[in-house]
Amino acid sequence: MFGTVEKRSQIAPLRQIMTQRIWLAALVGVPALTTIAGPPPPVEPQTKMGDPIQGLTPAELTRFDIGRVEYDTPLTEPEGLGPVFNKESCGNCHNNPLGGTGAQTVTRFGMAGKGTFDPLQELGGSLLQAQSISIECAETLPPHNRESLRVTNSALAFGLVEAIPDADLEANELTPPLAGISGRVHWVEALEWAEIGEPMGTLHAGRFGWKAQVATVLTFSGDAALNEMGLTNRLVGSENDPNGIDPPALLAPDFCDTVPDPEDGPEGGVPGNPHFIDRVTDFQRFLGPAPQTPKSGMSGETIFNSIGCASCHVSSFTTSGAPAETALQNKVIRPYSDFLLHSMGSNGDGIVQGDATDKELKTPPLWGVRKRDPMWHDARFDGDTFENRVTLAIEAHFVPGAESTLAGVDVAWGSLSPGDKAKVIQFLDSLGRVEFDADGDDDVELTDFTDFADCFGGGPYTPDDPCAIHDIDQDGDVDTDDYASFLLAYTGPMNDCNTNGELDITDIINGTSLDLNGNGIPDECGCSADLNGNADVGFDDILLIIAAWGCTSCPEDVSGNGIVDFADILEAIAQFGPCS
Repeated sequence: MFGTVEKRSQIAPLRQIMTQRIWLAALVGVPALTTIAGPPPPVEPQTKMGDPIQGLTPAELTRFDIGRVEYDTPLTEPEGLGPVFNKESCGNCHNNPLGGTGAQTVTRFGMAGKGTFDPLQELGGSLLQAQSISIECAETLPPHNRESLRVTNSALAFGLVEAIPDADLEANELTPPLAGISGRVHWVEALEWAEIGEPMGTLHAGRFGWKAQVATVLTFSGDAALNEMGLTNRLVGSENDPNGIDPPALLAPDFCDTVPDPEDGPEGGVPGNPHFIDRVTDFQRFLGPAPQTPKSGMSGETIFNSIGCASCHVSSFTTSGAPAETALQNKVIRPYSDFLLHSMGSNGDGIVQGDATDKELKTPPLWGVRKRDPMWHDARFDGDTFENRVTLAIEAHFVPGAESTLAGVDVAWGSLSPGDKAKVIQFLDSLGRVEFDADGDDDVELTDFTDFADCFGGGPYTPDDPCAIHDIDQDGDVDTDDYASFLLAYTGPMNDCNTNGELDITDIINGTSLDLNGNGIPDECGCSADLNGNADVGFDDILLIIAAWGCTSCPEDVSGNGIVDFADILEAIAQFGPCS
């Protein structure tokens, strides 16, 4: 998989590559530079998870930044926290990254019998608020026979998802893509119907929440503010009474709710200013989608489609032109979800919510799935490796009554060879991966540059090749065009140790400098033991050598003897101190 950083011994030395290019240009007679159009601008790297969507105006970016602060700032009791709640801020749950998924779970419960389901609303149901502002105000579970955990969903790219036309979601219900698949829209009302000038009861296609029970980002914010933090607001203005008709009541005694409702209001108390729910809505609306690297062409996706997974995990939609923000209009997005309710058979959550039955769940979007831990609606698959988590999640679809079983996807998956299953998982591992991030740590640093340099000048590369992570323009090679984009994503050291006016990494790429030990530092700088790229050889570098002990063909082999051993520690000691 792409997470493995490997050396590729078949790639010619970079100096030889550049010499060949110069020779070729002379051979074909390249005209004078003044007659050649300038190179095209580099391909813009995709946004990292948690970053704003590309194309926002400065004013919209400001709204995003203010919303991000509000999203992650704990609410206090004087501001309206409680009386019962689950967490003090949105970011307490949506934290991988901020605005993404999380490992936090909440409890849903109810009473089922004779084909009916009672959410026990009069007893505080069907969501348990697990915390309270005092012991006296705490909520407890009433007698029930249905209970399920729900793990935190991602709020990435909520604005783009909201901008998918209802008709496009309904199309996959009206024309099912595969026999046995019978997803359906969950039609729901927006809480802000009066604000947007709609008649009460106007329905929209739900798309947020495990039951697709929410259609708009503002509704999501208002509902979650109350039910997860106890913050009443202009959309839902009454507190959740702990335990409903059972004591303690909200106002008798008074200690359970001392802040007048609605607790959320305009900033500074000035009419017309944004409310808290508006601020966190801005943040979620303007969050960018998870990256996908490579963007297309992986054989694992072809297999994924061929066995029927794409019948529910629909790869792409185009947003409408309706949003006020240009950045959200007419954009092709790849969420890998149809946002419809599907029967999961015996692996449903057992909870009825709105028109969603106890066996139905919304197809969760797969963008960003490589970072999702735990997986499944009730967080049952956690820890371990991504490969094992996602394999268990795939096979959990194949139970009696589940649509994937009725459609034969279970048989198709079971008939795949181990190699083809590995390709599907490799494809899923691309959903959330940043371009050039060879070590998979969600950043593009010096270790990623050394991998880029190993791939540079080689090819042809297919989208399944590890080097494809560096082929941002997907033309089958890693060349100077890709390097121009690499520099836009690079966050590592920007040193010029030989003071020639070029970055050290550029000297290495263009052949001006050699980097025989592959540590991303020109050999002539006499600082081969600066393994962390901070222009200083210190104890951190020695620790890196110890961590790589016994490794062959590794950057930590600063002595050049072919193996990381005591000779490398001696070399680091000899270079100890600032690099020249």
